[in-house]
Amino acid sequence: MNKKGKLIIPILMVISLIASTGFTSFNANPKTVYRVYLKGKSIGIIESKQSFEEYIDKKQEEIKKKYNVEKVYVPSDLDIEKEITFETNIKTNKEIYDEIKDISPFTINGYIIKIKGLDTTDAEGNKVKGKTQTLYVLNKEIFTNSIEKTVKSFIDPVDYENFANDSQKAIEDTGKYIENIYIKNKITIKKSRIPVDKTIYQTEEELSKYLLFGTTDPQATYVIQDGDTINEVAFNNKISVEEFLIANPDLQDEKALLSAGQVVTLGILKPQFSVVEESEVVTREEQNYTTETRYDNDQFVGYEEVIQPGVKGENRMTYYIQKVNGENVNMVNTAKEVIREPITEIIVKGGKQNYYYGGGYGSLIITKGQWGWPASCANISSPFGWRWGVLHDGTDIAGCGYGSNIFAAQAGTVIISSTKSDNGEYIVIDHHNGFYSMYAHLCWGCRYVNVGDYVEKGQVIGGMGQTGAATGVHLHYAIWQGGAPYTGGSRALDAMMFY
Repeated sequence: MNKKGKLIIPILMVISLIASTGFTSFNANPKTVYRVYLKGKSIGIIESKQSFEEYIDKKQEEIKKKYNVEKVYVPSDLDIEKEITFETNIKTNKEIYDEIKDISPFTINGYIIKIKGLDTTDAEGNKVKGKTQTLYVLNKEIFTNSIEKTVKSFIDPVDYENFANDSQKAIEDTGKYIENIYIKNKITIKKSRIPVDKTIYQTEEELSKYLLFGTTDPQATYVIQDGDTINEVAFNNKISVEEFLIANPDLQDEKALLSAGQVVTLGILKPQFSVVEESEVVTREEQNYTTETRYDNDQFVGYEEVIQPGVKGENRMTYYIQKVNGENVNMVNTAKEVIREPITEIIVKGGKQNYYYGGGYGSLIITKGQWGWPASCANISSPFGWRWGVLHDGTDIAGCGYGSNIFAAQAGTVIISSTKSDNGEYIVIDHHNGFYSMYAHLCWGCRYVNVGDYVEKGQVIGGMGQTGAATGVHLHYAIWQGGAPYTGGSRALDAMMFY
């Protein structure tokens, strides 16, 4: 058999094979088509990419109307690639559309926003990694305006405008000067096609609400009753006064009058990013005078005479204050100018009696009532009360300086002098009258008393610090009732009610 004859047999076999399998879509001429992939898997070929995209756009009038957009695009996980093939089994636009419409969402033009979460520390001191969240908006202005609106919720609007316009006045005697305002989280925004099955924020009001409360659901409300005050309504509903005022921007401050029947919002804030305000604040502060007690043994016990009235002093204090979402997290005294020194009060008491009476000099810190002030300054950086849905069970005092003296608020016995993950270095005193005082976040090595020690009112027991779950140097001062802390006592007691 010649070579030509040898070639005839394979050709006849191929023809026979095609006939036997019924394959009739083979085209000897290659054709340019477009293969459609969904989630990486081929679902067929179409004649025109443009025609298919136009078909989808025409079929999605409902999406256009809902989002007020001019065009709808293919799903983000659908790819259309040009291909040259001999295959003739081409699907129609409708066939491909019907196959994908209930599997993957179509897309529209918009912006993808990513807000990086901040790492935190739990009650046990363990690091908790922040979670990054993704948001979607139709246009960039919705996001930028919502960010500014949210920032203004935590910063006085006038202060914010003066800072933004570089029109702040320098401090002459007292006042505040904002040095910086910034968002601590890293935020990125990118133009992209976004899936219509995601939550897409279309208005500033909607996005601002989410950025402030962490939800767009309706917030709880309360109908004001006769005699209600903002402080009472906020505390009874487990929110802070600051949260209450942010949720009700028509009320200027905590002294604003409420009227019976008035409906107020009680939303618990859950900010989606951290707004930081750093400022210099200068104040004039009174300095309490000390009292010197002298004993006259020619007079009986019960005799008392003030021979030199006490006069309070005055200081001009400068502080660096850092706030995060409206809450003081750091307060440092950077300068002190003595304007007037205090004058010591001198009291003479009778000491004559049938048994020895231990005299001496009175408490180092004199305040109203039976309780002494526990720190060497009187700056309350965060009061007792609810914030972010959690009870802040004490009063934070800051600005006195690292290592500054902490005093026993009343005489008693030290029952705890230890370290705890959240409290850091802390001390608890039993006052033998049903009350217990706690002093937390002391500096390392600054617990100057031990368990079992009896301390006098005004005695130095420790130094102010930043141990435990503390964001700045301060004292967390709390009064417990009916039992020691963490062993049956009640901590829902505002220490300031004793002053």
